[in-house]
Amino acid sequence: MIEIPNCSWASLFAVLVASVFSCRIVLTDNLSAQEENKETLAQHAAMDFTTGIGWNADNQLYRPASDHEGSLDSFLKPAAFETQRLFENDRFPNVIVAMDGTVLAAWNGVAIRRSSDGGKTWDTAQVIAEGFMSGGFVVDEVSGDIFAFIEAGHPPAPLYIYRSADHGITWNKQDTIVFPNSFGHVPTMHMNEHGISLRHGRFKGRLISACRWYGRSNYPVENFHTHYTNALFSDDGGRTWKASEPFPVMGTGEACIVELSDGRLYYNTRRHWAPLAEDALWRWSGYSEDGGMTWTNPRRSSVLPDGDVATTYGLMGGLVRLPVLGRDILLYSNIVSQSGRRNGHVWASFDGGETWPLRRQVYAGNFAYSSLNAGRPGTPSEGWIYLLYEGGEETGGSFSRFNLTWLLQGEKTGNGSLPGWITP
Repeated sequence: MIEIPNCSWASLFAVLVASVFSCRIVLTDNLSAQEENKETLAQHAAMDFTTGIGWNADNQLYRPASDHEGSLDSFLKPAAFETQRLFENDRFPNVIVAMDGTVLAAWNGVAIRRSSDGGKTWDTAQVIAEGFMSGGFVVDEVSGDIFAFIEAGHPPAPLYIYRSADHGITWNKQDTIVFPNSFGHVPTMHMNEHGISLRHGRFKGRLISACRWYGRSNYPVENFHTHYTNALFSDDGGRTWKASEPFPVMGTGEACIVELSDGRLYYNTRRHWAPLAEDALWRWSGYSEDGGMTWTNPRRSSVLPDGDVATTYGLMGGLVRLPVLGRDILLYSNIVSQSGRRNGHVWASFDGGETWPLRRQVYAGNFAYSSLNAGRPGTPSEGWIYLLYEGGEETGGSFSRFNLTWLLQGEKTGNGSLPGWITP
């Protein structure tokens, strides 16, 4: 049974329909272009999003999951943990790993730094484009291209998509059309965790990233209950994108998505509004069995915090599934704090997000928004876990890399137990 605290499906529908009148259609360069593009709209109407991407020729090139995921052993080398400062000021992190193992640390501006040796050393920062970090980078595991979502200003604002075909060295703005969901809502991307390429089941090859709908408006706070999170997905290699249906809990914003080994998607989101304060102090999660078009079974975590307990405002967290074939090892980053954004931790789940039996402190001082990712098998990034976060000993952006052995030396949470196959 789907539960929406203090919000029935009827009231949800009313809120969303009311929001249609403020809906903005996102375009590449010209807002009127999409209205005039009747041919593309007709193609969209003819697409069957319930059958996966069989109609997409790109799917014929997609390699099996075993080519993208390896053994657990690479993450269980002798314990290692390193931290360095990558950005001196500003905020909003995303960390992604290109197909060749290049690690990209993305920061508001929108600037990136690249590392070709697994996160040990870094190139100087380069600006992709002037704008606002939209919290969305996606690596297409079919073409190898990387997509960067950049908005003209603080969202809601026009959204632009930049593509790199050389692992983040150069970037070009592409013509893109984003189609609304059934409520007519075209979302903003700010400020979500990086997206993913699906590897399992009938939707393999689909690109998907978490996004959000600001409802009546971003502020005042009285409008927070009209917000919701959802997802943006592409079945044609990032040329067109479609907004999913809402995650069925209102007042959410800033989310993460991972794909489990059985093809289901696990969704984890911040919630900055709730009728009961307790409901906004913990992360909310759910699942999708149709490749991220709809989301079901929402529930509040009892172990994963959403910011400090002195406020219900929430905090962007990081999420990644380690690329281990046949295992669903998920890592989540946020804070353990009675007051203020500080004391960053990483949690581990070994059953696809059902339980989180382990956590370890990353940094005791300032720690705010964070992003997680993991290295790719057969590349210099193999076996590493990457965390880019706001804070550290100085202002700006700090970058940590560590392995699972280091994390396994953390403290038990009491929420589930470590499986036998992970115990050293």
